[in-house]
Amino acid sequence: MGMLTTHKISADLYDDSFSLIAIHCDLEDYAITYAINSTCGLYLKRMKKDLHLNENMSFSVFDWDDEMNDVYWTLISNKCEIEEEIPSVGLFENNISRRTDYLVKERKEVDYFLKVDAADETLFSQKINSINQIAKVITAYPLETQNLKSKRNLIF
Repeated sequence: MGMLTTHKISADLYDDSFSLIAIHCDLEDYAITYAINSTCGLYLKRMKKDLHLNENMSFSVFDWDDEMNDVYWTLISNKCEIEEEIPSVGLFENNISRRTDYLVKERKEVDYFLKVDAADETLFSQKINSINQIAKVITAYPLETQNLKSKRNLIF
């Protein structure tokens, strides 16, 4: 085996190295982050760069590298509000239309994804239980990543 071959990790292998917690809640991103931090003992902070799918769509991302447990946490908003100008005819001013777009389109009901890299089962289910204790969280549950069509969007 030469050195080169050891670095070829197949994309599928890489995909399955993270677990996802789907979170349904109406809280703003900073509020759910604060709640998760205080309830779960995490230290998620807003990343300097949002996740941009294209020039119109950007999603807020909060992350924390838990070096003690060797787990990398990322909270990603699944929704983004897009404002579009609708050109008007004649004298009227342009109208602004607002619509919501989604990072993972086939899971529109999910508000946030908590992506967990390399956590063991116990830690993972503990955190899900904790998130479900948060008053404003409707539900939080593990999401199977294998069949997720848009899971590529979660790899960045």
